[in-house]
Amino acid sequence: MSNSAKADILVIDDTPENLHLLSSMLTERGYKVRSVTKGLTGLRGAQAAPPDLVLLDINMPQMNGYEVCQQLKANAVTREIPVIFISALGDVPDKVQAFSVGGVDFITKPFQVEEVHARIENHLSLRRLQQQLQAQNLQLQREIDERKRAEEKFSKAFLASPSPIAITTLAENRFVDVNPCFLRMTGYDRDQVIDHTADQLQLWLAPHSYDQALQQLSQTGALHNHEFDCRTHSGEQRTVLLCLEQITLEGQPCALNMLNDITERKRLENEFISVVSHELRTPMHSLIGALDLLSTGQLGQLSDQGRQILSMATSNTERLIRLVNDILDLERLKSGKLTLKKVSCDVADLLTQAAAAMQPMANEVQVKLQVEPIAAQVYADCDRILQTLTNLLSNAIKFSPAHTTVRLTARVDRPNLLIQVQDQGRGIPASNLETIFERFQQVDASDARKKDGTGLGLAICRNIVQQHGGQIWAESQMGRGSTFTVSLPLEAAHE
Repeated sequence: MSNSAKADILVIDDTPENLHLLSSMLTERGYKVRSVTKGLTGLRGAQAAPPDLVLLDINMPQMNGYEVCQQLKANAVTREIPVIFISALGDVPDKVQAFSVGGVDFITKPFQVEEVHARIENHLSLRRLQQQLQAQNLQLQREIDERKRAEEKFSKAFLASPSPIAITTLAENRFVDVNPCFLRMTGYDRDQVIDHTADQLQLWLAPHSYDQALQQLSQTGALHNHEFDCRTHSGEQRTVLLCLEQITLEGQPCALNMLNDITERKRLENEFISVVSHELRTPMHSLIGALDLLSTGQLGQLSDQGRQILSMATSNTERLIRLVNDILDLERLKSGKLTLKKVSCDVADLLTQAAAAMQPMANEVQVKLQVEPIAAQVYADCDRILQTLTNLLSNAIKFSPAHTTVRLTARVDRPNLLIQVQDQGRGIPASNLETIFERFQQVDASDARKKDGTGLGLAICRNIVQQHGGQIWAESQMGRGSTFTVSLPLEAAHE
């Protein structure tokens, strides 16, 4: 069919006058027309180059129209071509037979040109719609087949994976599916997990941090290698690197949780850090003692340049000692070797003491420290909570521009006490809101040098808070500051 023709029509009629009339009429209306006078010739032409529609007479020599139509419908190449009978036979049995052999319409001779054109247009439109529907069905079937193959591959990889994998709904964090490795690591049976939530299983030691990760997942579509502590069915604590991917399962938004158990690696790492830290502690104290002795002048007076170098050496040695002490603190906290001495603590006193301890630092960098204490009691290790608050205040002051305010506030939100440290600093990117609580993590790699930090303060804070059965998290807007929130249970059974 030429690009300009509306459709390719094959006319089969043994009467030359009819052929000429139909051919002229259809050509004038933009159709390409092929005309033949014999049924067998028409069949060959239809099979060689299938037309869009056939106009077919009934009474023809050698092979009548019914036989032609039957053979067209018996051939896969021509089966779907619409056939309109045009005949002088107008009785009901003739029409019934025409439809029974596969015709789509019947026009009685003598015919009206406009009627023929209208019926041709109608059946061509139906044929085009049918072809579109067939193409769409074919494409849909391909997509279904591809999806089935992909699902089969995913299912095989899911079940055979040596890493724990779980699928949870985004809306409720409810388990939809888990692989055998996940069940082995957590110690649960499948029935104990499916249709339950992570909160019901008390899977994550820091559920708020996991909820924050899910919020980031909704924005980014994927998160990689976030460190979390989880609890097995027997109560054993394990450390995992978690990767999250947002997927759709049966039309429902879900999270694909892929876990890498690094518990043993962390244990070896902690042991190594502990040994190195202990070995460093003694020479560091000896070194600071020697530097202090030099600074007294008892061994001779130093030049101005010598005093500058001595001051630099003393500052760096003190920083190393802080780092070693922080590492040992963190190691004791994570290993459970540090026993909390819980008593009833006055919240107002804790906030006031923390602010008083950090006031000189705030004054030095011209940052205003605003404290809003409340009358409340919390059952906790007062010294460790004070350590947490001073760490948080120290960070907030370090990253606050001059002439801004750092606020330390508290409120009761039963059954918890919420303590917040809010600054007006540069803010923390959303991708770092969880990782900043890991060891040696900084928003900017140069912060440890510029701000004289060890990179362990927030990790220590998290471990202290978790040992109290609480949670700690950060919220931030870039350029507008950050808020660190500590949530502690107000009431706990006295040990």
